[in-house]
Amino acid sequence: MPRSLRLKPLSQQVVVITGATSGIGLATARRAAVAGACVFLIARHEEDLRRLCETLQRDGGRCSWAVADVADADALEAAADKCERLFGRLDTWINNAGAAAPGGLREMPLDEQRALFETNYWGLVNGSLAAAARLAERGGAIINVGSSLAHAPVPGQGVYAASKHAVKGFTVGLRLELARAGVPVAVTLVKPAAVDTAWDRRARHFGGYAARHPQPVYAAHVVADAILHCAAHPVREITVGGSGRLIAAAYSAMPGLAEPLFSAFAPVVRSERGDDPWADDGLDDPTGDGAADEVRYPMVRQFSVLAEARKHPGVTAGGLGALLLLGLITLLLGQRRGPTRDQRWRVRLDPRGWTAGLRRGFEATLDGLGDRVQEVGHRATRVRQEAGRSLDRLGREARQRLPREELQASLRSARRGATRAGRFARDHARGGGVLAALVTVAAAVAVAVLDGRPAKGRRRPSLRLEGQDPLM
Repeated sequence: MPRSLRLKPLSQQVVVITGATSGIGLATARRAAVAGACVFLIARHEEDLRRLCETLQRDGGRCSWAVADVADADALEAAADKCERLFGRLDTWINNAGAAAPGGLREMPLDEQRALFETNYWGLVNGSLAAAARLAERGGAIINVGSSLAHAPVPGQGVYAASKHAVKGFTVGLRLELARAGVPVAVTLVKPAAVDTAWDRRARHFGGYAARHPQPVYAAHVVADAILHCAAHPVREITVGGSGRLIAAAYSAMPGLAEPLFSAFAPVVRSERGDDPWADDGLDDPTGDGAADEVRYPMVRQFSVLAEARKHPGVTAGGLGALLLLGLITLLLGQRRGPTRDQRWRVRLDPRGWTAGLRRGFEATLDGLGDRVQEVGHRATRVRQEAGRSLDRLGREARQRLPREELQASLRSARRGATRAGRFARDHARGGGVLAALVTVAAAVAVAVLDGRPAKGRRRPSLRLEGQDPLM
């Protein structure tokens, strides 16, 4: 679209809205009338149109209406002519009329798929061409309501997503052609995410079940505000609802991963519809239950951060710039005062620091083990020395009681056993076998004592001396 394009304020515009008696169209009509615009309503049900127009006029709005099916190009042209006769011109044309038919691509008959395209795609084409012919000289805006499903279809909404994908392609193509011809018309595509409307009641459901939107669900007036903003400000595309933008971004960046996830985990909540799933579905005929504003979901969001950021790019850019500047100032002040938190985290996460720490810890562990082994060795040496002194003391006491030859043989045997036990204990202590060394020393002492006993049938003399305790 031309960069110098300027649109009128909403209060000075004549706004045409298709599908104006329910959902997004109803919310848009009400808010446009409140803003002071002349509103021209187009829908299929005459009674709903009359009742809505009377309500808007009672509240001070300027309003008129025409009964037309958007799939009928001649009826839509006649409605546009009526708008020009009544208000003298039209400034903004909003193609909002649409239909839904949840169901599998293989289960839905082809004639039903064509009927859905007649409304969602061909109805939008008819409205866009009728508006472009009337806006070519004085300028204005054409706003087409698409869907975030145009970028990422989900199971059970394949035909609807295909129609909205066609809407996206047509809108971009029309914008390019008008820009190339120098026509001062802004062509905008509005892509809502899940919206709280009566589409689940008016849609034709294949399979006997009514599909409901997964959360998060946005109120219809959130989309209406975005549409009316685009009527006064040239915008190429605007997405209402962060979930739709996130899904589209994921599908665009990683389609190979997104498609299996969507096919397996696409969230669709279903509820029983009743005996006749096609009763009063609104695909072929008007339902006659428009102009209703009931809330159909337990939680409905009244605000879209993404849409507000898109509507006010200057404020958004200024806020992001202020945050970036604040972060830069914080970083610079932290560097002047010493190491910043970022630098400390960088040092902590450096793998070279991990290896150095592990090496220091390993070396400290080895030093501790070496000290422990050395201490155990000293203890084993002390045990051996204590055992030797005990044997000497036993020998001195037994020398007075046993024959010389037997006593010398017992002492030699005990000393050899104590020497071997001490050497064994010292060797095992160096290897960390403290318990084995102590057990060996105790066994050697026991063997030495047993070897010093007198022969069988011979009474062993008592080692207790008068006035002394044993082993003293």
